[in-house]
Amino acid sequence: MNVPSALFKPFTSDKLTLPNRIVMAPMTRGFSPNGVPGPEVADYYRRRAAGGVGLIITEGTGINHASSVSGESIPLFHGEQSLQGWANVVKAVHEAGGKIMPQLWHVGTARRAGDLPNPDAHPVSPSGVSMAGEAAYEPLTEEEIQELVQAYAQAAAEAKRIGFDGIELHGAHGYLIDQFFWGQTNRRTDKYGGDLVSRTRFAVEVIEACRVVVGPDFPIVLRFSQWKMGSYEARLVESPAELEQFLQPLSEAGVDIFHCSTRRFWLPEFEGSDLNLAGWTRKITGKPAISVGSVGLEAEFVERAAENKGTGDAHLDILNEKLEHGEFDLIALGRVLLSDPEWPLKVQEGRTSDIIPFTNEALTRLY
Repeated sequence: MNVPSALFKPFTSDKLTLPNRIVMAPMTRGFSPNGVPGPEVADYYRRRAAGGVGLIITEGTGINHASSVSGESIPLFHGEQSLQGWANVVKAVHEAGGKIMPQLWHVGTARRAGDLPNPDAHPVSPSGVSMAGEAAYEPLTEEEIQELVQAYAQAAAEAKRIGFDGIELHGAHGYLIDQFFWGQTNRRTDKYGGDLVSRTRFAVEVIEACRVVVGPDFPIVLRFSQWKMGSYEARLVESPAELEQFLQPLSEAGVDIFHCSTRRFWLPEFEGSDLNLAGWTRKITGKPAISVGSVGLEAEFVERAAENKGTGDAHLDILNEKLEHGEFDLIALGRVLLSDPEWPLKVQEGRTSDIIPFTNEALTRLY
């Protein structure tokens, strides 16, 4: 196999410069007891930077809201100990020559009542309904929404203060921001609900509040998806025209890079075009786009656990072709980097036979 040259071309935008097009995708690991990322977490991210990843996006980190995450070992992005832990991560990654952004996260009703770290905190969502559309809790009040907006902004300010290279807002996969995006979970009749554009308002306010506190030159990435956890056929939009309606207010609010989460990056998003979701997003907004989805894997996704493996170099030819054609700018890698933190260097040097293939065992440890 030829070395995929486009993968290793430098990336430059007005706010971010990277040595190559490789991004480490955010992957929940749950190895941060009491929400504090320790030395082993710093080593974990440092290995990927040393292995040639251009930009690391951390696992989801809980904003300063009582029900932001579900699990006492999910890292938090507030509190002195957690923030010091993240400062140590940033230092380790920078010393290894990498760049890193935290993914700022609120899980919404993906959290169950009674979950740690705050068992008394109720899950929250725009309309008080579960992902299945069943009524469960009271809808968020506008005052509560503003508290959430400020919690995101607080996290963004802390990210800049402790030296991160930007932030990513998790607006995908059926978590809180995405619950505002999706008509099934957003049934509000006030300014935060209604048509597709109105359902972007919460995210727009979060983006704008983050921009105020980080200034004009700090990159803001937004991750979004059509699919949701447990609802892989869900769709926010059905056409390029609807995608444009959805993206325009988010782009105008201050998103610098869109991270377009798909399960298989090589599949077209709409009939009549070979462009995937990132390709359409780049075409519509003119802004850089990150694609993602099963690079280096032969099986489809995590639900096919027994088959969830690959040679480590699957789909590289089509990836290189799409990058060469400028369909999208960056590609996020997930599971292949769990099994082999040196995947980028091995691919660049033509040593694909040395890649350690992904197996589910990699999910059980932090290396």
